Amino acid sequence: MSFTTRVVGQPNTLDYRVFVEKDGKIVSPFHDIPLFADEANGIYNMVVEIPRWTNAKMEISKEDPLNPIKQDTKKGKLRYVRNAFPHHGYIWNYGALPQTWEDPDQTNSDTKCVGDNDPIDVCEIGEAIGHVGQVKQVKILGVMALIDEGETDWKVLAIDVNDPLAAKMNDVEDIERYMPGLLHATNEWFRIYKIPDGKPENQFAFGGEAKKKEYTLDVIKETAEAWSDLISGKSNAGGIALANSQLGNANTVSAADADNIAVGGIRQAAPVIDQSLHKWFFISGSKI
Repeated sequence: MSFTTRVVGQPNTLDYRVFVEKDGKIVSPFHDIPLFADEANGIYNMVVEIPRWTNAKMEISKEDPLNPIKQDTKKGKLRYVRNAFPHHGYIWNYGALPQTWEDPDQTNSDTKCVGDNDPIDVCEIGEAIGHVGQVKQVKILGVMALIDEGETDWKVLAIDVNDPLAAKMNDVEDIERYMPGLLHATNEWFRIYKIPDGKPENQFAFGGEAKKKEYTLDVIKETAEAWSDLISGKSNAGGIALANSQLGNANTVSAADADNIAVGGIRQAAPVIDQSLHKWFFISGSKI
């Protein structure tokens, strides 16, 4: 299964769209890409929306047919995350798990808040920089529960299976063991990133604690079941576009119609990135 991207428009413009293709055919990164890359071995697919160190607030568009990735706007202006010292842009490859949905009509029993109406978010903590629309295969390590304006906004912590540390990392405590300081930095980033825009500090459930892998898998399962209810029509879709090209249901569009949705798009190869320039170096306090 080979995923590529087809791009419409130019970055940092209102027209910019990144469509995802599978074997040359447009697919929905929300509905068509399987949640699991290898269910037997617990490997998940993750769609990269925002590469590490970048600021443009890119996201899967729930409202547009086939859900291209585009830059979020507010009052007609493109949105960017501010640089809250000492952080620059997003400090992980940020994206979402496909075929998941945080149901805004369901209250989580632990957080006591409803879902945020989005696919579940993922912070991929490996050393390689991703690119918009990339589909990574990841191992799940843990989760934080951000409470954003009264809604549960889960932040799954995961690592690319091809990362040099992936074989050593199997649960949330391994993050601190092999990447000392990253859990604290992640908590801080989510707490303060809206403050430069005049908003209050964000809050977390569980006192900001990152929950373990077992708990995280239950959360993902819950959001996958919610997506299943959404795509089958059991849940109210509201303004969410359910068009897909792979599921073979009432909302499936033909390959020709999918191409028309992405008209003007240009196929783009994955950018060549000198990953050595972006490698993380985690220095334990005990070594200083």
